[in-house]
Amino acid sequence: MDKYVCIHGHFYQPPRENPWLEEIELQDSAYPYHDWNERISVECYGPNARARILGEGLVVIDIINNYSKISFNFGPTLLSDLEKRRPDVYRSVIEADRLSMANFSGHGSAIAQVYNHMIMPLANKRDKETQVRWGIEDFRKRFGRDPEGMWLPETAVDPETLDILVSHGIKFTVLAPRQAKRTKKPAKGARWKESEVDTRLPYLVELPSGKNIAVFFYDGEIAHEVSFGGLLYNGEAFARRMTSPAHQDGTPYCVSIATDGETFGHHHKYGEMALAYCLHSIESNKLASLTNFGAFLEKHPPEHLAEVHENSSWSCAHGVERWRDDCGCNSGTRGGWNQQWRKPLREALDWLRDSLSPVYEEEGAKYLKDPWGARDAYIGVILDRSRESVDAFFGSHASRELSEPERIEAIKLLEMQRNALLMYTSCGWFFDEVSGIETVQVMQYAARAIQLAEEARGVALENEFMKRLESAPSNVYANGRSAYEMFAANARIDLERVGMHYAISSLFDEYGKSAPIYCYDTESDIYEKYEAGKLKLAMGITGVRSRVTNESARFFYSVLHLGDNSVNGGISPFAGISLFNAMKLQMTGAFEKRDIPEIIRLMDKYFGTNSYSLRHLFRDEQRKIIDQILSQTYGEIEASYRHIFDDNYNMMEFLRQLNIPLPEPLSVTASFTINTDLKRSLTDGVDIEKVKALIRKAAGLSVRIDSEMAAFKAGRFVNASMERLSSSTEDIPLMETTRDLLEILRPMDLPMDLLSAQDAYFRIGKGCAPAMKERSAKGDDAASKWLAVFNELGDKLRVKVRI
Repeated sequence: MDKYVCIHGHFYQPPRENPWLEEIELQDSAYPYHDWNERISVECYGPNARARILGEGLVVIDIINNYSKISFNFGPTLLSDLEKRRPDVYRSVIEADRLSMANFSGHGSAIAQVYNHMIMPLANKRDKETQVRWGIEDFRKRFGRDPEGMWLPETAVDPETLDILVSHGIKFTVLAPRQAKRTKKPAKGARWKESEVDTRLPYLVELPSGKNIAVFFYDGEIAHEVSFGGLLYNGEAFARRMTSPAHQDGTPYCVSIATDGETFGHHHKYGEMALAYCLHSIESNKLASLTNFGAFLEKHPPEHLAEVHENSSWSCAHGVERWRDDCGCNSGTRGGWNQQWRKPLREALDWLRDSLSPVYEEEGAKYLKDPWGARDAYIGVILDRSRESVDAFFGSHASRELSEPERIEAIKLLEMQRNALLMYTSCGWFFDEVSGIETVQVMQYAARAIQLAEEARGVALENEFMKRLESAPSNVYANGRSAYEMFAANARIDLERVGMHYAISSLFDEYGKSAPIYCYDTESDIYEKYEAGKLKLAMGITGVRSRVTNESARFFYSVLHLGDNSVNGGISPFAGISLFNAMKLQMTGAFEKRDIPEIIRLMDKYFGTNSYSLRHLFRDEQRKIIDQILSQTYGEIEASYRHIFDDNYNMMEFLRQLNIPLPEPLSVTASFTINTDLKRSLTDGVDIEKVKALIRKAAGLSVRIDSEMAAFKAGRFVNASMERLSSSTEDIPLMETTRDLLEILRPMDLPMDLLSAQDAYFRIGKGCAPAMKERSAKGDDAASKWLAVFNELGDKLRVKVRI
């Protein structure tokens, strides 16, 4: 067949890790999930790894790995997060590339991506080089092969970037059709045609250096319909649209599209199912041959020539102005706002980058043979921070045998450069406001780079950087400086802050002698805690070591908890056991007398007036401890609401019988009480009759169930139940409970994530169900009952397995 289809998904999230902790902290806007990466993994990345194909009656009849049948790229920083927190999804992505190699003549469907989504035409050549090298090395480490293609962030392109791709063995990239400046047929005497491109053919772009690279210009019209035009409402229609472009002159051709991978499930709910059915329909009906870019390129090398618009992209009609100026491109959701902050922000970061470069060159030359070459190779350490990996790095790049303090200084310089690259992540400019979450993230990377420069050379860059940010107007605050001071400068962390986090949280959590805190390790030498009613006093000596830079320090501390949110702590570098013992003797004496003013005075004496409180805890632990502190208050509030609810329940029922809306105080009370009970019922083991009663109460009183909460809790219960059934397949009561819960909740049409449950059902159906069917046919009553309940459960899960 000469007709091919290639669907490319660009799967990417901006790096969201706290630059000091190397972990993503709690993001309330992603409720009920911990953060946006977790939420999008549940809505998109996981579902595409096990996408459902629906049959008659919208019942699941098959499950496929979409990634194995499409072309895709994953942002390296996103894959790193999936590897740590969703290893099941990560393994599916890696496996998909292996499967696609079998499907597509040895060509894997995964292509590499420039490392942290930097807009390449706006970068200097040195940064472009590092971004490409890091992206390739990350790809090799994960997929075990060299990449054939590379995705350019926002498809932003210029000749220098393409030249760097080719110099590193990249064979092709993917661009939007409007990025084609002109094209020319291979025939002798053929003329260039301006702004005319046949998206079904690959093109060869000749570069000023004399090199060339293949480019696929995707079908922009179909891609727009997928992303914004409702084509994902129907997988069969999607398949017809992908195979509709007419065949011309018998030349083999490929209809390709490219879109954000998050389109399939996150931006469009069930989009992954439409994609799965599209692929299924194309294959089963032989509408075309599925392929990927590498496989098509081998069979049909480009004959036509193309030139590209320099400094163009797929998401800005003005080229790359969206990432350096107020060009008019924005989300469209904030009328009256402007993006005049974009240019001053980029100029401030460019100034910072250029100020950091001599610091790195001059200080790095003390330890490294070639500082910039070492930066290119530092991706090996980023991917593997083990002692062996670091030793190998310095074995190749150190100018001499380095002492441990010298190695630490060298790593800090390299980390300064890593953060200087991360601060150019494109999302920092994409949206509408300089204080937005994505822009704050790049500011935090800048703050970390500034801090490391101060530590490496004593150079003070922050004041000048903030002064430059004053030129960046904000739609919310005074200017970019205000946003930086509130959300970036205030987020700064050092070893002392980690030590204080350990000290304060130790009042509420039990730590062992050794305890990890994000990317730090703590080692407690002495820890003593005293309690008297609500009063708590903790003192100790602890060491803190960074697993990133390997720098370490020892501290002594004291923390006083007066009850509720009143916490006061102090910490200082360890200055000898005698000083600690003197403090301990005086503190314990004052505590025994309940002399709080004296304890505070002693803290000032030993630690100065710079005290710490709950405000200084890292966000997740802070929220956890505040919940602990508030638990009694929550209990008292709940008891009050429940008392009002119970005392007035008959009156509320009477009002509803008369079709009189509940007065707001009673409505709020009823909503709180019923949703609290439902949440508890779905968390602590399901009591079917209680859940039924609560739903009836809610309906009778016209109380709105918190559907997100109920879907989240019920989905977790059902998924966990089905996983238990996978290892205990004959547990009929558990099957019945799961079946009954799904039946009760069905009328509510909750947006439950049941992918894991459906996967487990498929495994059980393909595994032990045939044996049960055989036993049932021989008159085994227990097997017959099992089959009946199993089939009923499948109906509720909307899954059908042919046994």
